[in-house]
Amino acid sequence: MIDFELTDEQRLVRDTARDFADGEIAPRARENDRSGRFDTELVAKLADIGFIGAILPEEYGGRGIDYRTYGLIVEEIGRADSSARTVVSVNTSLVGSAIAKWGSEEQKQRFIPGICSGEALGCFALTEPDTGSDAANLSTRAEKIDGGWRITGQKQWISLGNYAGFALIFAQTDPSLGHRGLGAFLVPTASSGFSAAEIHGKLGLHASDTAELALDGVEVGDDALLGEIGDGFKVAMTALDSGRFSVSAGCVGICQGCVDASTAYAKEREQFGRPIAAFQLVQAMIADMVVDTHAARGLVWKAAWLKDTGQPNTLETSVAKLFSTEAAIRSANTAIQVHGGSGYVDDHPVERYLRDARVTTLYEGTSQIQKLIIGRLTTGIDAMT
Repeated sequence: MIDFELTDEQRLVRDTARDFADGEIAPRARENDRSGRFDTELVAKLADIGFIGAILPEEYGGRGIDYRTYGLIVEEIGRADSSARTVVSVNTSLVGSAIAKWGSEEQKQRFIPGICSGEALGCFALTEPDTGSDAANLSTRAEKIDGGWRITGQKQWISLGNYAGFALIFAQTDPSLGHRGLGAFLVPTASSGFSAAEIHGKLGLHASDTAELALDGVEVGDDALLGEIGDGFKVAMTALDSGRFSVSAGCVGICQGCVDASTAYAKEREQFGRPIAAFQLVQAMIADMVVDTHAARGLVWKAAWLKDTGQPNTLETSVAKLFSTEAAIRSANTAIQVHGGSGYVDDHPVERYLRDARVTTLYEGTSQIQKLIIGRLTTGIDAMT
């Protein structure tokens, strides 16, 4: 049974994350967003406090905490700045958890400590210019050569791609095998033939690096293969189960941030001789945000409980991802309405919340893909095949 009461340790971690978010992340958020600056100094601080790699094993530099506690950390970081949350999500949930589950002992020792220390960040390279939701139909090819593999292809929309020390590259080894031919490869970004270019003009996440990767005959050894050939699809799906959880928790943070900002503003802003918080329709808007926040948090906590108790959780994780991401957009849009014209400029965080929330319904499985996953697991019928 899910216990909604936090332990003393969880409260301490949450409070530490909240203080860090308020003291270190939030004060930088507006200027980093305005300048499109990927804040490497903040990344180092996130690593120093133990928030990157928090769920990864202690023997490799992680903190070994449970998903419920991890969710509390990610919520607080997401409340302050989704760009900072992206650094944690990508390295901890997508890349780090995949290596921890599928990697050899040598791979774990080689890559996980650098993730946790922030000295060698990773990126998750699944999406391609012509392949998004159809993850089994990749164009990137991995050709077997003597002692290793030669990888050729392009990847698109890759978070941290210009700053990562290595990339988790998904490539097809035999197109005739479909998803059974997919392999996952740990590729140093300094490899000959590997290049990255920044993607400009994004709606949101201005302080988060997003890249297009090109691999022109990049050669790696046999020890670069994560798992076995044919495991690539399973590696991607298990990583996405963890990644969707962190996105969901971060969106709870956006919802809570909208409640906090709107409540404070509504109590200060006066019209017709009284604070607008006294107006019934303003209270109704704040109530809608509160309901979305509580509901999203409850779904995230249920997914965390299932993960922590070793139970199947793909359905619940997709439910949490679908609801929390859409709730974040609703809450941010409503928060701007509460702020009026002041919410349309970046003197307040709510306009950034809306821009940053929008992409969460797209990456790591669109809202429509989440509905298909939920439908498949509920009916037993796969609408995608």
